[in-house]
Amino acid sequence: MLRELSVQNLALIEDVHVELEDGYCAWTGETGAGKSLLLTALSLVLGGKASAELIRSGKTEARAAAVFEVSDPALRADVESILGDGGLVEDDALIITRRISAQGRGGATINGMPVPLATLHRLGERLVDVHGQSEGRALVDPDRQRELLDDYGGLGDRLQVFRAARREHEALRKRRQDLIESSEARRRERALLEFERDELAAADPRRGEHDELTREAQRLGHADQLRTAAAEGYALLYEADRSAQGLLKRVARSIETLTRAAPELADASATLERLADETREVAFALRDLGQDWDDDPARLEDVEARLALYRRLTARFHCTADELVDRRAATEAQLAAFDRDESDLLALDAPLAEAWAKVRSAAASLTAARRKVAKDFGRAIQARLKALALTGARLTVEVEPRELADDPTGPLPPDSGADCVEMLFSANPGETPRPLRKIASGGELSRVTLAARAVLAAVDRVPTLVFDEIDTGVGGRLGSTLGKTLAELGRHHQVICVTHLPQMASYARRQWVIRKLVDRGRSRTTISPLDADQRVDELAAMIRGDSAAENTRKEALAMLTEAHGAG
Repeated sequence: MLRELSVQNLALIEDVHVELEDGYCAWTGETGAGKSLLLTALSLVLGGKASAELIRSGKTEARAAAVFEVSDPALRADVESILGDGGLVEDDALIITRRISAQGRGGATINGMPVPLATLHRLGERLVDVHGQSEGRALVDPDRQRELLDDYGGLGDRLQVFRAARREHEALRKRRQDLIESSEARRRERALLEFERDELAAADPRRGEHDELTREAQRLGHADQLRTAAAEGYALLYEADRSAQGLLKRVARSIETLTRAAPELADASATLERLADETREVAFALRDLGQDWDDDPARLEDVEARLALYRRLTARFHCTADELVDRRAATEAQLAAFDRDESDLLALDAPLAEAWAKVRSAAASLTAARRKVAKDFGRAIQARLKALALTGARLTVEVEPRELADDPTGPLPPDSGADCVEMLFSANPGETPRPLRKIASGGELSRVTLAARAVLAAVDRVPTLVFDEIDTGVGGRLGSTLGKTLAELGRHHQVICVTHLPQMASYARRQWVIRKLVDRGRSRTTISPLDADQRVDELAAMIRGDSAAENTRKEALAMLTEAHGAG
């Protein structure tokens, strides 16, 4: 709730600070004293429109700041959700500051951190409801009426069932829509992938094949040179008159005959014998290989064609020859995924239809419950209108569901349900009820708002209610009734009411007086809390003006005593 309001350099206000309390708080004072300026300051704090014209003459900046207590767990959770950062809430308090600059600049902070005005506006809707002659800030909004209807009837569980069904259906529908939107891209990509797959399947690359073909091409391309080299090697190593093998053998035998005289030559003789044998084996191997290295132009052409295919594919896919195997597997896997997507799209039809049926069922259940509660809600508000001098008035709460199509792919209903909730009101018998938001009379709207607030007092989550001169055109007798209603509201909310009626002010828990003073040739607005004696004087002045006599003071005291005895 609102704990403090500070205002500097706002029109007639030079420097004002007011500390507020729980329950019903009355602000009184003469017309033109500046009561509306304090509400303007509160509006600025809550994200209202600013203008450099509001700045006090001779000053360069105006400032409005408010301290809100947010100790209630539900309120704090909502505030932190709006702020998106729980760190901005310190010691269960929000200090909201708004500045207006004569140069057109300005800004807003919460606990010293800059925030956009949109954030102030959202916080304002949760923290304060302002009601005046032409303004029912929240109650006239059909969305707010629907929320209050749900709160009044305790329909939160049914709403959550609907929202859960809606989320399930929305997730399935989004999955389906994503598949549909990507289907065209999939078709184009599928054609390319199928071409690649077929090309790679036809090529049937094998890991290591490219290296094998490269070596085979080298052999086939140099068959003549290989045969000539093999034949020459065989001849020099084995067949020639002075072949290497023969020379080694001859030296080995010569040395062997001398091993008796020089035993140390035995190892050399054995080594030469072994080398002669190995040379013979190498010669035979060259002979056999030379016979295998025949010209095969057809095979060479096939190998070179295969290598050319590898070169083309590696250039096309920007990979190595061995990586073509992986590319083929990846292409086939992607095509398989496309097939699964198509199957998934078809498989979504049944679950989507089932989820949509749940949405429609939950919406219908919520509609039925709202219609039942709406009758009691409307009657409860209307019952309070008679006491507020709206004897012949009629108020109903209508619930009209939006038609939900059979097609599960059609538009989803809002997260709040499929219903349009509207308060319909007629002030006089015989008049056609009209939406509350279209009522022309500000006085009627104020009283309907007050009646609704009284009915909703125990369930409305907004902690602070502000009523700006809802007593316009109201007499003393009705003023007492309004005062009683505000006092009743004060049991559940902090209520701030700007009033000219002493009967209304007398029911307040605390009263402040707003005055316009002239100091050093300049007017300025002040606000002061009243103690018991001062309050009697102020009520007497509200009854008779500055000429109030002792009898008027007694009348004011009696009024105050009666109000607090009754309240």
